[in-house]
Amino acid sequence: MKTALIIGATGLVGGKIVNQLKDAKFYSKIVLLVRRKSEFNHMKFEERIVDFENIEASLIKGDDIFCAIGTTKKKAGSKENQYKIDCEYPYKIAQIAKENNAKQFILVSSIGADYNSSNFYLRTKGELEKKISELNFETFIILRPSIILGQRNEFRLGETIGIFFITLFSPLFFGSLKKYKGVRASAIASRMVILANQNLKGKHIIESDKI
Repeated sequence: MKTALIIGATGLVGGKIVNQLKDAKFYSKIVLLVRRKSEFNHMKFEERIVDFENIEASLIKGDDIFCAIGTTKKKAGSKENQYKIDCEYPYKIAQIAKENNAKQFILVSSIGADYNSSNFYLRTKGELEKKISELNFETFIILRPSIILGQRNEFRLGETIGIFFITLFSPLFFGSLKKYKGVRASAIASRMVILANQNLKGKHIIESDKI
């Protein structure tokens, strides 16, 4: 039996990962890294309150690390803060986890992630992929979903408009456009847990249409 550690457990995809892991037979303990106490409650859960600016290495221990942390510029307050949350924090945790002998890192990234992109968001996601890849985890799995469908706790106008049009025109997305269809958060979480338990080795990138 393994220990799973989740970064971003209180987010849309993170919450779905928590629910998937709760019922997964492969895990005896599920560690939730959170900034403040959450409402999750189960015998498998262990919450660890973390100061992401000053992370205690002893808290970052687990076999499989599931990362679904992310924010928007509006919520973060600036590009600098968004970069911290979307790239610096998860990378620091990945570094510590690797030093503490974690075997697998399973990351929710984004369609189009590219560290050479001129788009800030896609470049940030690409940089995180690159940085974690260079840590050489035994297994590194990257999922690159298109727009994520599901009920968020906070309202995001741009995302809501995007979801509306993605849903409206979804029947037209086939062939090379299929990967731009929206993906349900529950499907992403389910795929992550399945992939984490297939004894994969090395780096694997799962594009949106394969989730």
